[in-house]
Amino acid sequence: MFDFVYAWPLWAQILCFILGLGIGVFCLVKFCDIFVDSSVAIATKAHVSPLIIGLTVVAMGTSCPELAVSVSDSIETLVKGGHANVAMGNVVGSNIANLLLVLAISVLITPIVVRKSVLKKEFPILLGVSAIVVVLGCLFGLHGVTGDYAITRWEGAILAALMIGYIVYIVLTAKRHPEQVEIEETQVKTMSWAKAIILAVVGIAGLALGGELVVFGAKGVALSISDAAHLNHDMAEAVVGLTVVAVGTSLPELVTSAVAAKKGQNEMALGNVIGSNLFNVLFVMSIASMINPLTTGDQIVIDLLVTMGATVGTYLLAIKGKLGRWQGAVML
Repeated sequence: MFDFVYAWPLWAQILCFILGLGIGVFCLVKFCDIFVDSSVAIATKAHVSPLIIGLTVVAMGTSCPELAVSVSDSIETLVKGGHANVAMGNVVGSNIANLLLVLAISVLITPIVVRKSVLKKEFPILLGVSAIVVVLGCLFGLHGVTGDYAITRWEGAILAALMIGYIVYIVLTAKRHPEQVEIEETQVKTMSWAKAIILAVVGIAGLALGGELVVFGAKGVALSISDAAHLNHDMAEAVVGLTVVAVGTSLPELVTSAVAAKKGQNEMALGNVIGSNLFNVLFVMSIASMINPLTTGDQIVIDLLVTMGATVGTYLLAIKGKLGRWQGAVML
């Protein structure tokens, strides 16, 4: 889409890549809000239960940036060829950032009391899902790609099935034990059907544009880094996806969790992080991998293990029922 930029002088290319990243992240955050607000309005007008809205539309909302970036990269690599390194790095890096940055900052603002139900249910589910992704990412190869492993289309279908099962589980749990489920309170903005639908379309278009800009900027920066440091291009893309892109797409979770912690709704901050990590893997990774298999080179495999380690470490820090400021400092 932006291939004409590569005909520019090098300094202009690098400036354009950085601007593309920044504008792309801004679009993702802004249009994510528009899409979620309009989707909530549509669901409300369709008489969908507020409980279902809170557990699905709103909960998935913070994963919109990751979805937009990963899907954009998967489509681009499917059309042009190559590996969806940014897509995979984005999901893995975002999950690491959610635990070791977003949750850590939330805990530093206000210590979190961890309920037994979270330790017995939500955390074990997250640990199980993380372990499944490590197995899928490390044990199964992609035909025709020597030495690389991948989350293939059929593995993406497995993750999608787990996603459906998880949504059914949280909805049934919420109906049976509403006191055990934290749902983010969302003010439904009054709007007509036409306005809600138009804004939903605008939100989707904005997310698509933001995802395209972030992928363009990330791959451009990766190309510059690989040329300057004589690194493998795929490795450079994965590193940029794991760091710059991941932190950028984690901004909604950071803002949501920090605001919740500041308001004293510290349990919601923990719920946002756990829920976001689950949706990133089961929702974002499944869709992106079904479009185009997500290759997992050595760097990604290492970071998959880091994600698993960070999840286990956070669980061990929280096992006594509280995440205090010193635990937050350790995580950060």
